[in-house]
Amino acid sequence: MSRVRVIRHGRYLGDFVEGESYAHPWEVTVDDGMSALFAASFQDATPVYASRERARALGFRDRPLSPLLLLNLGVSFSVHDVSEQAIAHLAYLDVRFPEAVYAGDTLRAWSTVIATKPTSDGARGVVHVRTVVANQHRAIACVLGRKVLVPSGRLDERAPRGDAALAPVETQERLPVELRGRVLAPLRGGGFSGCSWEDFDVGDVLVHDVGRTVGESEHMQLTTLVRNSHPLHLDEVYARDGGSFAGTRVVYGGLVLSWVLSLASRDTTGSALWETGLDDGAHPSAVVAGDTLYAATKVLAKQEHGSEAGEITFRVVGVKNTPARALLEAGEDLFAPEHGKTSRKVEAKVVEITRRILVPRAQVTPATPSTRTPP
Repeated sequence: MSRVRVIRHGRYLGDFVEGESYAHPWEVTVDDGMSALFAASFQDATPVYASRERARALGFRDRPLSPLLLLNLGVSFSVHDVSEQAIAHLAYLDVRFPEAVYAGDTLRAWSTVIATKPTSDGARGVVHVRTVVANQHRAIACVLGRKVLVPSGRLDERAPRGDAALAPVETQERLPVELRGRVLAPLRGGGFSGCSWEDFDVGDVLVHDVGRTVGESEHMQLTTLVRNSHPLHLDEVYARDGGSFAGTRVVYGGLVLSWVLSLASRDTTGSALWETGLDDGAHPSAVVAGDTLYAATKVLAKQEHGSEAGEITFRVVGVKNTPARALLEAGEDLFAPEHGKTSRKVEAKVVEITRRILVPRAQVTPATPSTRTPP
């Protein structure tokens, strides 16, 4: 009699070993079509990732791939080995984009187990991994830490682990080589106004007024575009039969994060030079198809980066089905992290994250000499 095997992917808590690395099997060449579809789906306004001319003016050979695309590929590639059995994604930690990569590059990813910790009831555990995304030349496109909640025990009949021998060397860089010194060229006009160094003061709160309703077909298409294989996002039978606390498919969190950051982009990153980091991110509640997302931003810090640029630190939050302005007017504590919050929780909050952006400083235009003849 033929053997029937049910092959499952991902891991339970007992399958993780601290210090081990897993090479994820996905190997994807990101072409212009994939990049354009992703960019159009989110309408992120950051010019260096949208405009070839703007990118070349800064010294890049072409427009780099969007960091939001790279983050989503990194998380999704890792699902196969790390989180396909996960109950929930808990946190984004120390996300960096050290080198520029471009359409035509082939991307792979590796994850290393940093720590594991069982919950107090012993039924589940938290796993902390660091994932590295690199291209065919081993240029490191994205480094991201994340924590996931997984069941305890071991997974029977799981697929064999991949070989991690080719894992790239890690880096602490936050800027590509093109931006580590002086900004190479003065920026020409264009882009979105109000997004330079001088336009932000620490403590400012920016409410981004336009919302975004998530369509069912689009979140499914984008989830598969970035190769996320978790049934929580794809399998309605799995979701209805108890796999989802929402009773239906849940929108993949990387997409929720990308929509919220993009909703904020015209007012925060509309002239930005680079995404220097994301940290302390979480999804306090889930999003399902039909929910409408809104965003708000608070300026946390500013730091100079030479005479041409500076880094702004933002706290960005996304909420669902109630505009952020209405929540703020109602006195909600929107920018305090939900985890461990002592004040009332904001039930509408779906994502929160700290975002660091390199932005240009105002360019000093030399006075035009007078053409009048002296008296």
